[in-house]
Amino acid sequence: MNTHEPADGWVEAPDGRRFWGRAGAAGLLVVDPDDRVLLQHRADWSHFGGTWGLPGGARHHDESAVEGALRESGEEAAVPVDALRLLFASELDLGFWSYTTVVARATRPFEPVVSDAESIALGWVPAAEVADLPLHPGFAASWPRLRAELAAEVHVVVDVANVLGSRPDGWWRDRAGATSRLLDALSRGVGHGLAESLVASDSDRGQAVVTTRRPATDVSPAGDGAFATADASAAEPPGTPTWRWPAMSAVVEGDARAVGDTYPGLTVLRAEADGDSAIVARVREVQGVSGTRSRVVVVTADRALAGRVATVGATVVRPGVFRRAVGLD
Repeated sequence: MNTHEPADGWVEAPDGRRFWGRAGAAGLLVVDPDDRVLLQHRADWSHFGGTWGLPGGARHHDESAVEGALRESGEEAAVPVDALRLLFASELDLGFWSYTTVVARATRPFEPVVSDAESIALGWVPAAEVADLPLHPGFAASWPRLRAELAAEVHVVVDVANVLGSRPDGWWRDRAGATSRLLDALSRGVGHGLAESLVASDSDRGQAVVTTRRPATDVSPAGDGAFATADASAAEPPGTPTWRWPAMSAVVEGDARAVGDTYPGLTVLRAEADGDSAIVARVREVQGVSGTRSRVVVVTADRALAGRVATVGATVVRPGVFRRAVGLD
């Protein structure tokens, strides 16, 4: 840290263990297009000094986990925020303290810079060689699961006509205008991320309840502490995603095809014929991308379409649940 902040300090557990960050802590895991991970060689005087881990530290009281991870990585390694695409966040919540790993992919090359005394060195390490290093024990515990998640891609395909039709608000009087407003609101909403329970596979979802809690404002951050020493039985295993920032396609049809393309975070697909066939084709296209293990979620209440996409391996979420999760309602 470059400056002292009231949240800097230790939190003591009932059994005497100590964790850094009075408001929790957050770290950033960045992977570049060459499958290299940005790691920090920690200064000898720091907690678990001499080990390799992620840039990160104590979260401020007035910031989210994502904000804390991005700020800390900027301060410690000069990571440029505009070079990142968020993928998912993994939170270990012990009740009295939490650590969140924010995972992102680099969208353009950049070189990290040692900018404070907390680092001996910074470097891009091939993912296959990370486990060979002397790792911070918390990162060592979470790395296997984090790496497995990095090999997967989550993609949401939205049946826009069906989502529009789920609300009798007069959208049919101006289909293109209503579609544009929906896409604009959806673009803003998905920027905050989606709860993992929304995009989990049917086998993983179980009885999970989709929450509308926003990761940009409410997810507790993570940091510098030794979360590997924590009792993980009270939380998800280290590295288990809590929030996702999936790729998202919005399929439009008919008059709605007149909408524009300026919806950050969305790929707008115009169905040449019926929207259902375009959605099925998109599911197949995403799943066929070489080198990825894609998980596709289709947002629709159309039973026939739900059956079609299920046969090709997609999970289905109803519009009402989706609208609440992204803040449309």
